[in-house]
Amino acid sequence: MEGLPGAPATGGSVVLRFGQAIFAAISLLCMCLDIEFYGSTAFCFLVTIMGLVIPWSLACALVDALSIYAKRPIHAHGIHSIILVGDWVLSYLSLAASCSVGSASDVLGASGQYSFCIGKVWARYQLGAAMAFLSWSLLFASFLFNLWLLPSL
Repeated sequence: MEGLPGAPATGGSVVLRFGQAIFAAISLLCMCLDIEFYGSTAFCFLVTIMGLVIPWSLACALVDALSIYAKRPIHAHGIHSIILVGDWVLSYLSLAASCSVGSASDVLGASGQYSFCIGKVWARYQLGAAMAFLSWSLLFASFLFNLWLLPSL
């Protein structure tokens, strides 16, 4: 099972982790460049979750890179379970955050309720939601690879 491309301690896993961190960072930048992102709970939720995804993904990428460098794959059931649960929780939270921001920015932007926001700001919020969705897709892929490998440990 170690030949699976996204398995921990493989190059595919490192690429998945860096992709997660990059998309989450872009989403966070899209949301935080405007000073009024805290005006909605959905926007704050996305900023919080993406703020958690970035260090999680970078820490897992570091563990994977060190495992590749030392040529010692992760076979400890406890460490693998922690990574599995972390990916599972963060993937569902990031899916919820990206969907809530996408729908809230679409509804609030179309209603014209907030007069201080112009069209570019709402487009930036939607871009942030799209980047969060891409980060979720990579997080969910990591979760599925780890779930696939769990019985083999």
